[in-house]
Amino acid sequence: MIMNFDLFSGLPDNGTFTIGFTPSDTDNRLFTLGIWFASLPGDRTFVWSPNRNSPTSQEAILELDTTGNLILVDKKVTIWASNTSNANVESATMSESGNFILHSTNNHPIWQSFSQPSNTLLPNQPLTVSSELTSSKSSSHGGYYALKMLQQPTSLSLALTYNLPESYQTFDENESYANYSYWQGPDISNVTGEVIAVLDQAGSFGIVYGNSSDGAVYVYKNDNDDAGLASAIHQSTPLTVLRRLTLEENGNLRLYRWEDVNGSKQWVSQWAAVSNPCDIGGICGNGVCKLDKTKTNASCTCLPGTSKLGRDGQCYENSSLVGKCTNGKHENKTSSFRISTVQQTNYYFSESSIIANYSESDVSSISKCGDACLSDCDCVASVYGLNEERPFCWVLRSLSFGGFEDTSSTLFVKVRANSSWTPEGQEGRSNNSSSDGMGSAKEKAVIIPIVLGMIVLTILLTMLLYYSVHRKRTLKREMECSLVLSGAPVNFTYRALQIRTSNFLQLLGTVGFGSVYKGSLGDGTLVAVKKLDKILPHGEKEFITEVNTIGSMHHMNLVRLCGFCSEGPQRLLVYEFMKNGSLDQWIFPSIRGPDRLLD
Repeated sequence: MIMNFDLFSGLPDNGTFTIGFTPSDTDNRLFTLGIWFASLPGDRTFVWSPNRNSPTSQEAILELDTTGNLILVDKKVTIWASNTSNANVESATMSESGNFILHSTNNHPIWQSFSQPSNTLLPNQPLTVSSELTSSKSSSHGGYYALKMLQQPTSLSLALTYNLPESYQTFDENESYANYSYWQGPDISNVTGEVIAVLDQAGSFGIVYGNSSDGAVYVYKNDNDDAGLASAIHQSTPLTVLRRLTLEENGNLRLYRWEDVNGSKQWVSQWAAVSNPCDIGGICGNGVCKLDKTKTNASCTCLPGTSKLGRDGQCYENSSLVGKCTNGKHENKTSSFRISTVQQTNYYFSESSIIANYSESDVSSISKCGDACLSDCDCVASVYGLNEERPFCWVLRSLSFGGFEDTSSTLFVKVRANSSWTPEGQEGRSNNSSSDGMGSAKEKAVIIPIVLGMIVLTILLTMLLYYSVHRKRTLKREMECSLVLSGAPVNFTYRALQIRTSNFLQLLGTVGFGSVYKGSLGDGTLVAVKKLDKILPHGEKEFITEVNTIGSMHHMNLVRLCGFCSEGPQRLLVYEFMKNGSLDQWIFPSIRGPDRLLD
């Protein structure tokens, strides 16, 4: 890669922006020429590039030729040119505002990158009626997004559009290009003079109009903006805060600011034109956009006659499946096609794709909207919906801009009758005059047994769970009752023993399986409460059985078991208190002296 500046008067040192080559996002063996922020280490986010869709090899050269034309050449092929031949261009300058300028001999600007933006608008950079921001073209189907001024008979508005590729063939022979506007800013009506969209240095974005640029309409206004939009026109000053307004590949227009987030510098989004991604035309190709539960992330579901291609998850038409006329001949027979119904779905379409619009008097039922498409050779789909509770039906000759969820609408797609394709992620049904009943019967034959089986399985699992829990509770009650009836030890609650031992305050000693605490019953009888630490899990039945056995044994030389506690993980035994102490004190020597030992 070479940037030939032999004929340049020199690119002055610039602390904010750099122009140069960098590896392409799609292939690191290819390179893209562009301008990025020089002061952001590790970040090469382009703010301008002339060859985003045509990356070059490492042999590429950017040079100012002897005629004054700035050209990008790769292997002797001109990729891009400034078209400034014989305009007395003498030098090039990279300004602190991010504008790359070609100057004449008297330092007059001949060409500048601000006048030919790519996908980003920098502060103080004007977007005129004749210019537009464009996203990178999709590698799979060639469509792209644009931010531009849409001119109406008496007004003008800033709009985001989804543009089909120029090679796209419509049914109008005089039209080979189509687009759909999915977002529009405020209308500017009956104005004279220049109309410019601009991002000012304070972070506000809007439209400035009039001969003296005294009229302004904000699309987004930063709270700290006091100078106004008009102050940004024709300014070229260094940026104190780094901002960029970028038209992203997903079709959204987003304003970014470079700032510190938890000690890390990064681009932070301050504003976006579209909050719902499914409001963007073509976001799923020909498919249907669906939001997740968070209402922020979207997924694509393909329609009949379309399928997913590539890694972008978008859907594209399969010509062997759709119900279009063949070679312009009206050979559309009802028996050759069928209608696949996609419930709760609407579709974006342009005026050029409309064949007919039927009202309530023409379409008395939903199914007739599908029949209207089936009977028309040029129709590939029809949309049924309600407008102020009045039904309507749009008959369409093309599906190009994508669909979206709409509970009040139904989409009918015409596909070939011999096609076994069904909508991905949809329980789409076939609907035509001869097969609708059969299709419904087949669906019922499959769905009903599955639903009944699931219901029976759920009931069985519920009964098993109830039986298990109920049996456990019943067993515990029976064991406790048997203990009481047989005169066995008393069943204390854990809370009661906490109270009787003052929350296990006085420790008498420890044993192999727990600790012994002093306590007293309600009648003043002293007791020793053994709190077991090591107990096998699920050993409640064995514990109760052992208590029942020990409690039934009575002998003058045996300590009596007065009660027990088996509550959750807690296992405790309540014995009569040994007022003379433990037997080991009378057998083994201690500090009390040998005179206390038994002979």
